[in-house]
Amino acid sequence: MKIATFNINGIKARHQALCDWLDEAQPDIVLLQEIKSVDEAFPRDLFEDRGFNVETHGQKGFNGVAILSKLPLEDVTCGLPGDDDDEQARYIEATVVGKTAVRLCGLYLPNGNPVELDDNGQPVAGGKYAYKLAWMERLRARAAELLAQETPFLMAGDYNIIPQEEDAKSPDKWRGDALFRPESRAAFRRIVNLGLTEAFRARVQSPGHYSFWDYQRGAWNRDEGIRIDHFLLSPQVADLMTDCQIDRDIRGREKPKPSDHVPVWIMLDN
Repeated sequence: MKIATFNINGIKARHQALCDWLDEAQPDIVLLQEIKSVDEAFPRDLFEDRGFNVETHGQKGFNGVAILSKLPLEDVTCGLPGDDDDEQARYIEATVVGKTAVRLCGLYLPNGNPVELDDNGQPVAGGKYAYKLAWMERLRARAAELLAQETPFLMAGDYNIIPQEEDAKSPDKWRGDALFRPESRAAFRRIVNLGLTEAFRARVQSPGHYSFWDYQRGAWNRDEGIRIDHFLLSPQVADLMTDCQIDRDIRGREKPKPSDHVPVWIMLDN
């Protein structure tokens, strides 16, 4: 079972790039982020014609997540628990059943910039950075709940977190950024330290592997990348993983214009 995560950066602008990759890579399941589309406008037919079941949690103009699956999707829920007032479309869950039933948690974690701090160095309440950290605490709580239930699950998507220095070509450029601040990285570690496996680092320890290159300043040509798209696996799912890779080459395509992210995928013996 091949499961991918892909921040497509706008389904309207990138549907052809996504379809080309689907036809080449042949994933069984794809967790999408930044579809930037309301549910009614999502081009379902493009993916249903390719044999995918489609579930979306959309929002006009920005955010939005979706699941494409060649297996039936069961018990679909939208929205990260913990804040009934949060209207941003950033989280979707569903269960797929292979040899083992796996709960899929697709997420688009808040960016968090600009970082607004008070005189004591604490995130300003109501600011984007405070929202990011609070969202991550809600994600940690959801992971802890699934672990307590002994549910096999994975949490995958655009985390907007650079976990370690080797996950950036030029880490010094990111020191004050919400993606790399100590508080952000510590929040990510608190989730992993519940007992989850960070799939890519379980397979590859070397530096120089990235999943995002900005459109600006020739980042792709200079390989000024960062690794911010991740799979976190529960122990049961980690035991099923046989591979994890990044499809970096599609970032270099000129037409159709690629997303600034590339797909990351895992293979499960499921």
